[in-house]
Amino acid sequence: MQKTSASTKTHTYSQRLKAALWFAVGKMVDDESLRRNRNATPQFIGALTEMVWTQIENVAIDLESFSRHAGRTTVTTDDVLLLARRNADLHGIIKDFVDEQKAAKVSKGKGKSKR
Repeated sequence: MQKTSASTKTHTYSQRLKAALWFAVGKMVDDESLRRNRNATPQFIGALTEMVWTQIENVAIDLESFSRHAGRTTVTTDDVLLLARRNADLHGIIKDFVDEQKAAKVSKGKGKSKR
């Protein structure tokens, strides 16, 4: 009985996430449709949402696999960079962001006084 409850909670959570994704995709499509003076059907939005959902699932599986292969239980920025390795532009954007965050963390740490 406990297994069913956990499974139901997971399914409900997934449905809520997918509904939120549907809303976000729909909003972006609506904004772009207005900007370009075009129409998009609800079926198009649904199909696009399903495609994005599947891509998210694939990315999650890949990131978990990279992390596990490295002997870690937590996904790190190294895993994300490895995932983006075939898209040079995306890899560069992510790498720049990671480097900026690391630099900000270091400079923030230098400003603290030790007692």
